[in-house]
Amino acid sequence: MSHESGARPLVVQTKAQLREHLDRSRAAGARVALVPTMGALHDGHLALVDRARELADVVVVSIFVNPLQFGAGEDLDQYPRTLDADVAALTVHDVDVVFAPSAAEMYPDGTPSTTVHAGPAGASFEGAVRPGHFDGMLTVVAKLFGISEADVACFGRKDAQQAFLVRRMVADLDLPIEIEVVPTVRDQDGLARSSRNRYLSESERAEALVLHDALDAAARAGLAGAGAAGAVAAGAAVFAEHPGVVLDYFAIVDPATFEPVGADAAGDVLAITAARLGTTRLLDNAPLTLVPAS
Repeated sequence: MSHESGARPLVVQTKAQLREHLDRSRAAGARVALVPTMGALHDGHLALVDRARELADVVVVSIFVNPLQFGAGEDLDQYPRTLDADVAALTVHDVDVVFAPSAAEMYPDGTPSTTVHAGPAGASFEGAVRPGHFDGMLTVVAKLFGISEADVACFGRKDAQQAFLVRRMVADLDLPIEIEVVPTVRDQDGLARSSRNRYLSESERAEALVLHDALDAAARAGLAGAGAAGAVAAGAAVFAEHPGVVLDYFAIVDPATFEPVGADAAGDVLAITAARLGTTRLLDNAPLTLVPAS
């Protein structure tokens, strides 16, 4: 079933409505792509949508602020909800269906008794800072996969640990869906696009470039033979020059396990970082190569 370019997406609020529409599409031979979001869409999300458009005949974007992902001290009620603006943006990008359920529609009995546990890889880094966050994320993603029965789902590389855990869940549970991880969208100065950027003051926005600069410094150190420890030190040194930025972590992990690499690691790895600017917490990451010292 083809989507008329520039047409407003069909907006549905119930699982039954979504399934009915997608069943008709599949009966006509359509391939379905899903882009799970919590709304407040920016260019990073829209890059996922554009990639989904390339991969499938029907593109579904879910917009659901998932309460299971919010822990103590994280204000679920303050998360931006901009459905009208989101639907307008998705119209320009030729999305077929927007699935915007309520919490009661997704969790009719309240907090579900059966959930997905992210395992050890979900307890480090973001999982350590936000306990239970990844369990909630994987639970809703598994539900969205089951509701939509999509052929492929698109996630952003900026949230590297999330993408890793989704891929691990799909592999561990033999879920019949392909996962496409889309490169991070950045502003011209290198700052990764994020829904949280809207909370930055002008001065904080300038300071936020420290994340990108630190990753660049780590990459240069890795290529210079400094090893994993030297690359981490190079990244941390950049943060040390910005006392107004509170570093949560800067680490180098194995992309295959998301565990920190050993001192003698070489080859392709992933540098990850998170930091706070005022009340705003930002994430970033970049691949880098560790070259053995000559």
